Amino acid sequence: MNNNYGIDIWSDGNFIIEDGVTKVNYDCKPSLISIVKDIRKQDFKGPLLLRFPHITNKQITTLYDTFNSSINEYDYKGKFNAVFPLKVNQLPNFIHPLVSMGKKYNYGLEAGSKAELVIAMTYNNMGSPITINGFKDKEMIHLCFIAKSMGHNITIIIEGLNELEMIIEVLKETKLESPNIGLRVRLHSGGSGLWAKSGGINSKFGLTSTEILEAYELMEDNNIVKSLTMIHFHIGSAMNSIKPLKKALRESGHIYAELKNLGAVNLSSINIGGGLAVEYSAYERTRFYSLSEFANDVVFTLKEIAKQKGVDEPNIFTESGRFISAASTVLITPVLELFSAEYELDHLNLKEKNPPLIQELYDLFNDMSKKTAYEFMHDSIDHMESLLTLFDLGYIDLRDRSNAEILTHQIIKKAISLLQIDDYEELKKLDENIQEKYLLNFSLFQSLPDYWGIDQEFPIMPITHLDQKPTRSASLWDITCDSDGELPFDLKKPLYLHDVNLNKEDYFLGFFNVGAYQDTLGMKHNLFSHPTEVNVVFKDEEVILEKLLESQKVIDILDDIDYDTQEIQTILSRNLPSETYETLKKYLDDNSYLKTIWSYYDDE
Repeated sequence: MNNNYGIDIWSDGNFIIEDGVTKVNYDCKPSLISIVKDIRKQDFKGPLLLRFPHITNKQITTLYDTFNSSINEYDYKGKFNAVFPLKVNQLPNFIHPLVSMGKKYNYGLEAGSKAELVIAMTYNNMGSPITINGFKDKEMIHLCFIAKSMGHNITIIIEGLNELEMIIEVLKETKLESPNIGLRVRLHSGGSGLWAKSGGINSKFGLTSTEILEAYELMEDNNIVKSLTMIHFHIGSAMNSIKPLKKALRESGHIYAELKNLGAVNLSSINIGGGLAVEYSAYERTRFYSLSEFANDVVFTLKEIAKQKGVDEPNIFTESGRFISAASTVLITPVLELFSAEYELDHLNLKEKNPPLIQELYDLFNDMSKKTAYEFMHDSIDHMESLLTLFDLGYIDLRDRSNAEILTHQIIKKAISLLQIDDYEELKKLDENIQEKYLLNFSLFQSLPDYWGIDQEFPIMPITHLDQKPTRSASLWDITCDSDGELPFDLKKPLYLHDVNLNKEDYFLGFFNVGAYQDTLGMKHNLFSHPTEVNVVFKDEEVILEKLLESQKVIDILDDIDYDTQEIQTILSRNLPSETYETLKKYLDDNSYLKTIWSYYDDE
């Protein structure tokens, strides 16, 4: 990875590097650091989530334009539509702009729980489709009927015969008009990538061939075949290969045609759940197909099957959430501390007579040249190991140990500076002792749960200093009290950052493509809540910060996990002088991220 941190691989033109900083490649092209500074001036010092609705709009437009282009190219008779799966990002600062921007395309929403269904019933554009996935009880199905009575274009995707039986019960009990019904089919074909298990014959979702026939008979017996409008399948989120899609399309296409020929006269759509991948890698491309190829394969395959079976070409639905949302959100977090800061030369406290190995370290530091840099660096690491042994045996004291640590670190730092390695290949070979630890003001568990849970990769880069060579092999630590809150240095995918003096300047890292799932999966580990977020919009060549929502207050977090916050405040106030309690109350009404402890530098 060069100085551009793979931005040409993962960015899709949304962000660029100019003048040593990361910029938004849109409108007036503001730098991310300028946006961050504007927010921090309002005393928001913790991690920030920057949302860019224009990127969401770009993805929606690209999705519809690409599919409609394929439809025109192949003279396809079906239409294209899409819904956004709310599970991917339910937060209002993301959903409200999405619904507004999607209106001209008839873009809808997908819900998988009662709460998500209420969001869809409330905010979805009337007439735009709503699809309901996941396991349902009778109450949730009744909610779907109510949504239909409001005028919503809603389709219940049944996951089992019991759900169809509950639809029939609600239909009889309420006398309300039935929503459209879809059948989720359990395909033999599976997907590819990290999330392939959400599809295939062993998936927990969908109907087998036998159950599909039983469902059709049940609908016939209850005179609701006319409500069957959709076949739905899911082959896994973020496929890295197009091959599984083709197999799944052929399988679902034939199921669609068979049901049409059985008499499902209103069956008109095939819904492709998931599939479209997002490029998360900063090192090499991992998605081996384009959106255009995806759309062409869908249209061509379904057209061929419809022709073969003598049925109408189905309307095409997609539920691509990751493709729509991931790129729209960037997590920005300040670096609080470099753990090497304690090893600065001004902390060196040599004795009049030092142990021989320490004197040798001192000489190595002073005599080092570019020619001897590698040799001296490795010598210093060996010396350090020997000195630690001597300390354990009681032959050197704590002052000697401190001097040894400082000198070793300074030798490594000087060697890296002298070498000025261009391709980083040599740095990869060096001992892990040369790594720099960067302490970041965020919770990995809250903001990057997929990294912690499934080792999902995310693009990471500093948003400044990009005109300087990054020379420090970096491991990233969060502020939680958990040793798993770390992104360790990876020799196969090394992250190099800059050697900065945090006493004199700020240094921020950006985590990109975090708009899908990270917001919604984030937990309250250590009781850190959702970071402060803001929508960054553009009007008349001006950057507008909208819907700035501060991270949750400490007292509200405690309330969320069912503490009696009134009791907490009563007990605290009872045991403290009134003046002290008023100070405490200010902290209760503040968020839990760090604000001032490392704020040495003021850029004003």
